[in-house]
Amino acid sequence: MISETEVKIRAVVTKALTASAAFNRKLKNPFRKHMFLTGIHEPMAEELSLDHLEVSGEIPEALVGTYARIGPNPFKPDPRGHHWFVGDGMVHGIRIAGGKAEWYHNRYIKAGTLERNGGPPAASGPRRGARDTVNTNVLKLAGKTLALVESGPFPFELDQNLDTVASTNLQGTLSAPFTAHPHEDPQTGEWHAITYESETQDTVWHVAINRAGEVISERPIAVKEGPSIHECSITDDYVIVFDLPVTLSLRTVAQGYNFPYRWNKAHPARVGLLPRRGDADEIIWCDVDPCYVFHVANSFQNEDGSVIIDCCAYQSMFAHGPDGPNGVPCGFERWRVNPETRKVTRTAIDTSPQEFPRIDERRFGQSYRHAWIVSQPSETVSNFVAENALYHHDLETGEKRSHAFGPDLIGGEFVFIPRAPDADEAEGWLMGLVIDAKNDTTQLQFFEALDIKQGPIGVINIPHRIPPGFHGNWIPD
Repeated sequence: MISETEVKIRAVVTKALTASAAFNRKLKNPFRKHMFLTGIHEPMAEELSLDHLEVSGEIPEALVGTYARIGPNPFKPDPRGHHWFVGDGMVHGIRIAGGKAEWYHNRYIKAGTLERNGGPPAASGPRRGARDTVNTNVLKLAGKTLALVESGPFPFELDQNLDTVASTNLQGTLSAPFTAHPHEDPQTGEWHAITYESETQDTVWHVAINRAGEVISERPIAVKEGPSIHECSITDDYVIVFDLPVTLSLRTVAQGYNFPYRWNKAHPARVGLLPRRGDADEIIWCDVDPCYVFHVANSFQNEDGSVIIDCCAYQSMFAHGPDGPNGVPCGFERWRVNPETRKVTRTAIDTSPQEFPRIDERRFGQSYRHAWIVSQPSETVSNFVAENALYHHDLETGEKRSHAFGPDLIGGEFVFIPRAPDADEAEGWLMGLVIDAKNDTTQLQFFEALDIKQGPIGVINIPHRIPPGFHGNWIPD
């Protein structure tokens, strides 16, 4: 329990830091060409509604719903102190039915921060403080389409047209911070998340949600130095917690930068196996070589009791420069964690740079065979995007298949959709956005998941550039 004196001290320190940050931000060059505000990253200036988009090839007629993807899109771009991860949220969606693209919509998430930046009025609903931007993930949870971000703010609910309905604390059941990456256990229907906030450096939370979308537990986990935890994972018995050397930097805050996390080589790297039931103090912490992980493909338990974690890792992250991610990629790795010895063994599956791993989500938390990932540039590319390829990893045979998108084409995350609810693993399609940097347009491409080498089976053409963003999902009717 925080004492009244500590609350007062924190308030004074926060006020001083806020004033220092605002002063130092104004001293920065307002005309600097920011790599995440210009070129391919230049924000869209308006919300659009386009009907009956052009289709090439064939879109599977079984797909009826909306593909939605979210990312940052600053309403009033200002390079002073800006970081790619903090821009106002904008969701892009393509409505699909009967093999046709019925519409494209892009909509700002109507947060209070957007209104204060000169944007449209904020939507109603509960808030966890004044900072309420969400820009990182959009998914369907308990029948509702939610836009999400990590580090605190409550989600925003969206309607069928992707307009903002309201912010939500999950029917009044959520009090802890929230995350951009809650994960559903397909065996139980429960959702699990590891959450944090910059205002609290000694605690992160495990949040569990039932099928009805209600929080059923919020368990505090003791940490130090305020680690940034982008994602978690699950197995039958554990929730996976990443406590890695990217932590809150008060110096960065005071210097006027909007994203307060930096590489901290003095912070011990460890991964935690948190029992899904019981006391959070029972977490099993296991040391790992210094690294950082944004995204996990999957995790599961072996018959010998070891825990397997497949993830995209970096040697470091946020060590240089304040504008966006700038880590040294390690590629796609398999971590084997022994709960008895607390030893972590890291093995390379593929050392080429890659990010945004996705699987057949029906296998999440269980043993699996197939993963799809997009290649990434090396650390020498400053704005995190370049011509790239789609990879398919067969983890049973060790085979890696690839499809290069082509000159000037830049693909983002691809999501898997099963052909039918009872289809075998990987029997289905992939879909994801591909930017044509030369023509300033975008495509929503579709692939047969087990045969990406043949190229896209169908393409929806969007007559403008959708800026690079983060996560998307298929939201079926």
